[in-house]
Amino acid sequence: MNELKAIQEKALIRIVDDEQDLRKGLSFLLGCAGWKSAGYKSAKDFLRNDSPSVPGCLILDVQMPDISGIELQHEMIRRNNTLPVVFLSGHGDIDMAVQAIQEGAVHFLQKPVDSARLLAAIEKAVRKSLEESPVVTDSASAMHRLSLLTEREREVIRLVAQGLSSRQIAARFGISERTVEAHRSSANKKLHVSSTSEELKELLKQSEKFSEP
Repeated sequence: MNELKAIQEKALIRIVDDEQDLRKGLSFLLGCAGWKSAGYKSAKDFLRNDSPSVPGCLILDVQMPDISGIELQHEMIRRNNTLPVVFLSGHGDIDMAVQAIQEGAVHFLQKPVDSARLLAAIEKAVRKSLEESPVVTDSASAMHRLSLLTEREREVIRLVAQGLSSRQIAARFGISERTVEAHRSSANKKLHVSSTSEELKELLKQSEKFSEP
């Protein structure tokens, strides 16, 4: 596995934009480039449902209803959410761009965005996120987080850690693939990890160390 692929395995790219077509387009672009992504239709949706401890970055629209991209950046700073931000704007506001960069944004790009520039900005942001992201090394913490899971969630994530797909897990338990995905999503949020098997392997290994006599 090359270096970039290893980085992509650990990261999740969040897309916050009120335009559904743009979210879908960016998600498709990212998928073709090897990145995993999650889309949010608003700042409130992002704050309510995202797990900030999962490394990656945030592609953020500037102008959105209710809470703007700049306001979301300020709220993330207030919450000590250090997820790197790449802004997208349909307006060439230099003062706004300078302010966003000064407050920690990795890049400020104009729409329509050039794909190569966006992917380069994302890679830079993700590398920054991984450098700052704490590695799961605390066995007691790992054991505690696993204790929050239901029995079925624990069964599912152990199979994910072994490299099984949601379809394979569904077949093994005789349940729907959608139900498996729901268990995985719930477990990932409780464990504060993305869905990569390597992260889950590390978490399970740490918990096993803690339980050893």
